[in-house]
Amino acid sequence: MAVTHSSPEPSASARPESPAAPSPAEPTTSAAQASAPAPDTAAALEAEVPLEADVQHGDDDDSDSAMGAGSVLSTDTLTPSILEYRQLHGRTYPNAKTGDYWGPNDERQSEGLDLIHNALTLLLHDKLFLAPLRQDDPGRVLDIGTGTGIWALDFADEYPSAEVIGTDLSPMQPSWVPPNLRFEVDDCLLEWTWPENHFDFIHARCMYGSIPDWTEMDTKILRHLKPGGYFEHVEIGCQGQSDHVELGPDHIFDTWAHSFYEAGKKTGRPFTICLDGEMAKHMRAAGFVDIQETKLKLPVNSWAKDPKLKKAGTYFHYALERDMEGFSMFVCTQILGWSKEEVHVMVAKMRQAIRTKSLCPYIAV
Repeated sequence: MAVTHSSPEPSASARPESPAAPSPAEPTTSAAQASAPAPDTAAALEAEVPLEADVQHGDDDDSDSAMGAGSVLSTDTLTPSILEYRQLHGRTYPNAKTGDYWGPNDERQSEGLDLIHNALTLLLHDKLFLAPLRQDDPGRVLDIGTGTGIWALDFADEYPSAEVIGTDLSPMQPSWVPPNLRFEVDDCLLEWTWPENHFDFIHARCMYGSIPDWTEMDTKILRHLKPGGYFEHVEIGCQGQSDHVELGPDHIFDTWAHSFYEAGKKTGRPFTICLDGEMAKHMRAAGFVDIQETKLKLPVNSWAKDPKLKKAGTYFHYALERDMEGFSMFVCTQILGWSKEEVHVMVAKMRQAIRTKSLCPYIAV
């Protein structure tokens, strides 16, 4: 994941004319300094450090976990056509008229996304973000690709003085929300309707496979941030890894990851944004400064010894068990041309692998 600071001063890659410097009350602390983990938590947050395993002989199946089973303006109104979802193999997907997205938007997918949110929050030691925002008043906050809206809901609850907006292609968010939060149906690839220099904090998470040009997107984000504001971008990798077991090139984790990589090449919307340095590269090209990239490891099941990582892995494992078909069916059948049966075979092998605690599998974040 990467946290960036929008520059209030001119720089070689920033806008030609920079607005006046912010007042001392605005957050201008370097993200590289303020968002670094405390010494006692650094080992859990640094991707280079292998996570300690808690796996006993014969304790290899995690299937029975502790969890239960011209220009176009982008902001749209909730018209009936938006609710005319695409149907595929018994699942629903966003209407192609509102934008192209590869993931389902039904209840089954929503449950998985909420579990992943809980896993990521635990991974950040019960934090919603790493950016050094003002705790008394974070200001205007935008959550791009809000999904179920759970991150925006938690943020609005925790910071009632903030003005929070969550946007997504699908109106899959709850109708009862805090008074300082609203949701909008929006395609972030189209022209934004908000003024420039408007937001204090912009958050984006799990946008892989959705954005054709991340430098262009980051440039748009920079334009709509106030000087001294922050952008935090969080992505989950596609490739299962292990520090404890050597995984061969033909492992199912490779098959799974490369199906997404190949689909991204075909659509021009890459799934590789989480690979080393990609997020920071695009942010730097867009003109951001004080870029802090934090590499994390998210366990895939309950093998980790650390209690929070064990719980995070349990959440993430259950999210995958719950809806691995949802993550892969559209990508493999509609983009790669696989049969439904071929997807089921891959998913079955993936389920077996992520249940194997002795592999100590994790995903990079």
